[in-house]
Amino acid sequence: MTAAKELEFEGHLIDSMIFPRVLDVILDLDGEFDILEFRVGKKKTDPSYARLLVMGEDEAHLNRVIGELHRFGARIPEAEEIDLKKAPKNKVLPDDFYVTTNHPTFVNYEGRWLTVEDIGMDRVIKIRDNRAYCIPLDEVREGDLIVVGEKGVRVTPPERPRKSSHFQFMGGSVSSERPTEEMIDIIAEEITALKKNGGRIAVVAGPAIDHTGARDALSGMIRDGYIDLLLSGNALAVHDIELSIFGTSLGMDIRTGRPVPRGNRHHLYTISKVIAAGGIKGAIDEGIVKDGIMYECIKNNVPYILAGSIRDDGPLPEVITDVMEAKKAMKKALRDIDMVIMLATMLHSIAVGNLLPSNVKTICVDMNPSTVTKLMDRGTAQAIGVVTDVGLFIPELYEKLKKRKNPD
Repeated sequence: MTAAKELEFEGHLIDSMIFPRVLDVILDLDGEFDILEFRVGKKKTDPSYARLLVMGEDEAHLNRVIGELHRFGARIPEAEEIDLKKAPKNKVLPDDFYVTTNHPTFVNYEGRWLTVEDIGMDRVIKIRDNRAYCIPLDEVREGDLIVVGEKGVRVTPPERPRKSSHFQFMGGSVSSERPTEEMIDIIAEEITALKKNGGRIAVVAGPAIDHTGARDALSGMIRDGYIDLLLSGNALAVHDIELSIFGTSLGMDIRTGRPVPRGNRHHLYTISKVIAAGGIKGAIDEGIVKDGIMYECIKNNVPYILAGSIRDDGPLPEVITDVMEAKKAMKKALRDIDMVIMLATMLHSIAVGNLLPSNVKTICVDMNPSTVTKLMDRGTAQAIGVVTDVGLFIPELYEKLKKRKNPD
């Protein structure tokens, strides 16, 4: 080993399992380490501190190791300033650009620690007017000052809270063997407390909400003020409106679970009627749509974003068919959101998860445990997995919320 550098770590390193993961990363990457100093916090509120000498085969190898350690909060003891290089062209990055995590991040610029605004994973940091911004590749413009390397960058990974928390007890894993009713009660408690404190909740919903009979419960949650933002696609909105007009979802009678004669035409009739009315709001104003998820969003001024896909019929006028524009709209709408509930939609869940900071509480509900596993594997480590049918989960959650609101 010919290259070495001292690194510091501070926080709840033991009970949040940060320190063991740091050592595992170093060894997995064929690096070596010496623990120069380790101080354990004596009280629950006291952070622990570790100082390590990390060694690599050469500078390039060492930089690869340090780059991986950065997401665990590694920092160089001396307060080095960030290195900046100009972007050579639009959407072209300088060599050795720094890639962000979704954890709170700070940069040392001209002697001041700046909070990186609008943090998200797999982006870059731009400095402008003494502020640090996290931006995607497509927003990089020629001449932008982009952070390169890890010097002067500090990351604060999420830690397990020192106080007991039912919500955090469930965090970061998925199991179909957990007591679902107890979990729903805990989630209802968390939602109630969050809303009392002025928090904001977003729902990411798939069309299974309509197919499984959870539509009325989700509509009620929107009407009662529990939901502040809806993110979905063309399918959820079309089937929701089809239910309002025809009482079917994809031509299937929800009450009997059987297809109705010529019901396969219903979703196309629905799209045509909405387009003729000028959009969803127009269809509501004309009395074509009289209930449902989209109806409650319009009536209660709850914003929604419908992102298009290649599979869409129509689509409805409100659907954003340019996926990059849809991503920008979702990212903007998710600012100041405190909790996201993802319901039976793998693609939309992973897409939204990639836009979230790691301090946003995230619940993913799906019959398929691999959905939340893939979500976490792609960086949304804060996600909680609830393996169950949304047709059972949403109605029960809504009932528990109503009981908490009106206990008598």
